Amino acid sequence: MAEAIYVHQVIEQDGEVFVTGLPCKKGQHIEMILRIEPSAMPSRMTARQLLRSGLIGLWKDRADIGDSTTYARQLREQAHRRRG
Repeated sequence: MAEAIYVHQVIEQDGEVFVTGLPCKKGQHIEMILRIEPSAMPSRMTARQLLRSGLIGLWKDRADIGDSTTYARQLREQAHRRRG
């Protein structure tokens, strides 16, 4: 199982993230997942911001999701049942 390393930082320059001091060696393969904290996300986005956010096409390469519209509907229904 892959080791998880959690880094918390405040972005200082738009579109840039610098991570140093990782226990990685040259040539080693890594996978990075960045999660923007909800409080840091704008409550409203312009169309341009939405396109640049990475949300559009987020599921395009997922092999476990055949039809993203159906999958999204199922997620909404599950969430509604939990709240209801």
